[in-house]
Amino acid sequence: MQVSSYLKISIAVAIATIALKTGAWWISGSVSLLSDAIESLVNLAGAMFALAMVTYAARPADEEHPYGHHKAEYFSSGFEGVLIFVAALAIVWAAVQRLLHPQPLEALGWGLLLSVVSSVLNGVLAWTMMSKARAVGSMALEGDARHLFTDVWTSAGVVIGLSLVHFTGWLWLDPVLAIIVALNILREGASLVWRSASGLLDEALEPAVIGQVEKTLAGFAGQPIRFDHVVTRRAGQRRFVDLHLHVPGNWTLARAAEVRGEVERALMAAVPGLRASIQLLPSDAEALALPGQEDPQP
Repeated sequence: MQVSSYLKISIAVAIATIALKTGAWWISGSVSLLSDAIESLVNLAGAMFALAMVTYAARPADEEHPYGHHKAEYFSSGFEGVLIFVAALAIVWAAVQRLLHPQPLEALGWGLLLSVVSSVLNGVLAWTMMSKARAVGSMALEGDARHLFTDVWTSAGVVIGLSLVHFTGWLWLDPVLAIIVALNILREGASLVWRSASGLLDEALEPAVIGQVEKTLAGFAGQPIRFDHVVTRRAGQRRFVDLHLHVPGNWTLARAAEVRGEVERALMAAVPGLRASIQLLPSDAEALALPGQEDPQP
C-alpha cells in the first residue's frame, strides 16, 4: 500500500475519532476530554496537509527542481508541529477557565467509553503507519504516526485521571489533566519541528544505512580500486550517496565505466531507493575534499 493510501486512512480515522471524542466531551462536560478532541482535530489537519505534501513530493524532477521534490515531506512534519503548539495553547486556556470555574461532570462512564474506542482506532493505525514509515523512510508518514501515538497516550492518561475524578470527586483534577495533556503534546510538537528542520538541512543517512554502504564498498577490496570522499544525505524518502572511485590510470574508459556500473548496482541493491553519484578518478589523482567529507578509505 502506498504512503498516500495510509494518509487517506488516517484522515478517515481522524474524522471518526473527532466525532467520538467530541461526543465524549459533550455528554460529560470534561475539559480534559475536550483537550483530547482538540488534539484529534490537529491530527485531521496534519494528515490532510501530509497527504498534500506526499503527493507533491512524488512529482518527478523538472527543470526548476532537477533533484525532485522529495523535501516537501519535511514541510508536512513542521506544519503539524506548529498546529500542535496552537492546540496546546487552546487546551491550556480552556483548562485555566475550568480551574477558575469548576463544573460537575456528567455521564462520565459513556464519555470514557467513547474515548477508549477512539484510542483503540488511533493505536492500531499509528502502529501500522509507523511500520510503513520506517520501511520507506517517509518523514510525513512518521510525523503523523508519532502524533497518533501521542494521542493514544494522552487519551490513556485522561481515562485514568477521569476515573480518579469519578471515585474521589476531585473536580480540579480534570483541568489539571488537560494542562498535562497540553504540555505533553507541546513536547511532541517541538520534536516534530526539530526533525523537520534537521531534514531540510540535508542530514546524513542513518548509521545502519551508512554501515551498509561501507560494507558494500568493502566488497570490492579485491580489485585495484579505492574509494574516498564518501558523503551521504537524505531528502524525504530518497537517499543519496556521493563518492570518488579511483581506478588505475592505464585502464580504458570503458573498463572504468563498467566497474563504476557494478558499484552503482551493488549500492542500489544493498540500499533500496538509494541514488549513487560516482566520480571516476585515476589512482594517482586526488580531488579537493569538502568540509565534513570522510577520510579516504583503504
